Amino acid sequence: MKFNTKVLHAGIHPDPSTGAIMTPIFQTSTYVQDGPGNHKGFEYARTQNPTRQVLEENLAALENGFGGICFGSGMAAMDAIIKLLKSGDDVLATNDLYGGSYRLLVRLFQQFGIESRFIPMQNTDYIQSQIKPNTKLIWVETPTNPLLNIIDIAAVCKLAKANNILVCVDNTFASPYLQNPLDLGADLVLHSATKYLGGHSDVVHGAIVAKSKEQYEQLKFIQNASGAVPGPMDCFLILRGIKTLHLRVQRSCENAKVLAEYLLKHPKISKVLYPGFPSHPNHHIAKAQMKDFGAMISFDLKDGQFESAKKVLSNTKLFACAESLGGVESLIGHPASMTHASIPREDRIANGLTDSLIRLSVGVEDIDDLKDDLNQAIG
Repeated sequence: MKFNTKVLHAGIHPDPSTGAIMTPIFQTSTYVQDGPGNHKGFEYARTQNPTRQVLEENLAALENGFGGICFGSGMAAMDAIIKLLKSGDDVLATNDLYGGSYRLLVRLFQQFGIESRFIPMQNTDYIQSQIKPNTKLIWVETPTNPLLNIIDIAAVCKLAKANNILVCVDNTFASPYLQNPLDLGADLVLHSATKYLGGHSDVVHGAIVAKSKEQYEQLKFIQNASGAVPGPMDCFLILRGIKTLHLRVQRSCENAKVLAEYLLKHPKISKVLYPGFPSHPNHHIAKAQMKDFGAMISFDLKDGQFESAKKVLSNTKLFACAESLGGVESLIGHPASMTHASIPREDRIANGLTDSLIRLSVGVEDIDDLKDDLNQAIG
């Protein structure tokens, strides 16, 4: 079954009791048993829910994994993965990553003895030099947030396998439509399903797809034991969003290509970060491991001033100034003061995240309207 068919049919069947083509919302907290232990496969809704189960099977098919595990948010999903580790373990993470991921690793898990180091991962030889005997997890974002660096997933996974290290790829920016990390050797793939999978900015959700039965069962245990599960309505909304994933992401990618070229020529912009440019340092890797180059663009203003960036964000009419990404509507954000504010300024600057950097999540609107909006906002 090919991807565009999977989004509609993988793991999804008409309801056997009514024939409903859409997966029902099983809004229940518990299930009646004929007797102790004599049930229909469902006991308690924290542990199992039929709506969630269909979504988990659909996600596993989209990422070509053994099984999917759903959570109440992307951060809850990441929390579950870090709980696979123990005190004394070391995590190597991308130095350019979502601020919430940094906060979870540093502010929460560090106090339990799990150390995290944040390094550039564009060069696999450098990653090799940073591995220690207690390194147990390599945490990859690609494209990265917000500098859109590209990391060679297959090369990182080959290195990790030689050192018996788990690899998780945060695939939120790409979505399963553009990139499948498990096919490239990753052990786990994570999504903030709030973004492209949901696609309509109306639900918060997280998901993991595990490559092996062993990792799937470990994470299912954590999901049930910790209880950070999504409700059935949330799962229904993600299932609904996935049905148009291929259409939405493709249109957004097409719009992003046009906008990136437009911004590159703008006299008030010093640089445009977009993996689709042949000049991008790892463009060839993006071309090899992605179906398209995504719908995220970051750009920096020539004067380098926060006030100038603030003015742009305040003047857009169609690009909504908001956190998040991946919805049908276009969003504009200021990473330094919004999504990445939890990262110390000196670390942000050292990694290239300046005070004037602006991030775009390009939606599916008419491209001429989006260009006109940026043009009037930048001035």
